[in-house]
Amino acid sequence: VLQAALSLLNASGSALLPDPRPRAARCARCAVVGNGGILSGSSMGPAIDGHDYVFRVNGAITEGFERDVGSRTSFYVFSTNTMVNSLHSYAKDGFQHPPQTPETRYVFLPDHDRDYLLLRAALSHQRVDSGRDKGVWPQQFFGQDLRVGKFRMLHPDFIRYLRNRFLRADVLKTPLWQLYRPSTGAVMLLAAMHTCDEVSAFGFLTPGYRAYSEHYFDRRHKEMQFFINHDLRMEMRLWQRLQRSGLLRLYTGTEGT
Repeated sequence: VLQAALSLLNASGSALLPDPRPRAARCARCAVVGNGGILSGSSMGPAIDGHDYVFRVNGAITEGFERDVGSRTSFYVFSTNTMVNSLHSYAKDGFQHPPQTPETRYVFLPDHDRDYLLLRAALSHQRVDSGRDKGVWPQQFFGQDLRVGKFRMLHPDFIRYLRNRFLRADVLKTPLWQLYRPSTGAVMLLAAMHTCDEVSAFGFLTPGYRAYSEHYFDRRHKEMQFFINHDLRMEMRLWQRLQRSGLLRLYTGTEGT
């Protein structure tokens, strides 16, 4: 399955996250947008859309929230599992499918055979032919434009590098280590930092998270929840260190003002 899927991911730009840019192009400025409630009422939409590339993840709802989160999506980052879970969890909030614009590229984070099965189905313009998603049309997720240039997949070795170098949670030292995964948002942000010249992060966890709802699109206030499969507090401390080092611009709302 893996080889069959990757053999189809053979466009000249498949090895690069952004499409090739002219040599004389200026530095690539990227906005990486999480779904945190800190963005509610932020009016950061124009600033986000003003970047060269905009990354989004999971329940990336923009319609109705453009003033706060913008409308552009250059890269939608997901695993099939996180995407399908988001579609189920946030349907009532307006998340019907991932962004489907001419600009959007779909970046798989492979952690299961269902990622390779869905990628193969998309690139061969067929239904998923086996597994838990058998019979699903990829068009329902990605729209009708299923050209190979619309898709990317991060290498599993790169994801392991990010985990081992930046995202080593304490739970990895316990018998529950197999449950741990870096959050999709964390992988997205670190991948952007390895790709772009300048990175600004919006909607990520900050020390003042208790003042905000879990998501910017929540209709009622929801307390932030923490589970053992992710270490969001460890990720938050990493974002703080990267900001202090001048490597990342992190939107913190009114914290510290």
